[in-house]
Amino acid sequence: MSKKTDSNLYTLLFATGMVIIVGAILAFFASALKPTIDENKRIEKQQNILYAMGVNENDETSAIFVSKDKVAAEFSKYIKKQLVIQGAKVSEDANAYLIDLKKEQTLAKEGNVRRLPLFIGEKGGKTFYIAPIRGKGLWDAVWGYVAMDANMIVQGAYFDHKGETAGLGANIKQRYFMDDFIGEHLLKDGSFKGIAISKSNNDPKNEDKTDNEVDAIAGATITGDGVSAMIKSELKKYVAYFNTLKTN
Repeated sequence: MSKKTDSNLYTLLFATGMVIIVGAILAFFASALKPTIDENKRIEKQQNILYAMGVNENDETSAIFVSKDKVAAEFSKYIKKQLVIQGAKVSEDANAYLIDLKKEQTLAKEGNVRRLPLFIGEKGGKTFYIAPIRGKGLWDAVWGYVAMDANMIVQGAYFDHKGETAGLGANIKQRYFMDDFIGEHLLKDGSFKGIAISKSNNDPKNEDKTDNEVDAIAGATITGDGVSAMIKSELKKYVAYFNTLKTN
């Protein structure tokens, strides 16, 4: 005579019970940790924005953020306005930095008018316009923050990724790559062109800032193409706003 524990029904009920218990445990921890996760995301976004405009703790070669204990005060000090551009409408929003770009891109694909965050910072007598951007690398999402002046000349940049190859595409967040963008022009003869990450770039020392190119990372062609496409598609959306700056 077989035991009850040997029956298919018992196995099914046991598996169902385990799924419910494990699911409940995971849901509890997700709920309990949500405030901490949200706070870390807030800090990270503020650090990224500040980094792009040159407020950081870099040493000679490494990219180092403003420390967590200072970032809120530094953000308030240097970021003077947070704007949301939605079509022809421009409004101020103190929480614009929390806008989820992935969700906004999805809404735009569904035919909605996307919200574009833009942060206006001031440092050393200069005004910076910092835009968040998001795209696709080789394996997953890539994103960044690009600081510009009123003429859409890059003043600083920060890039990051979710799953690019270590030592190759992952190097988009290395300082030697990000620093190459400083001084690069996004416009060409008055029209938006973007910046290409180019293997055929004939300017390895990055002395020509008007060629709309920076040197590619060896072995990371697809990631570089993703960053190029991201810069072109995302920053082009801000051209109308920068045109208003010239008008005003």
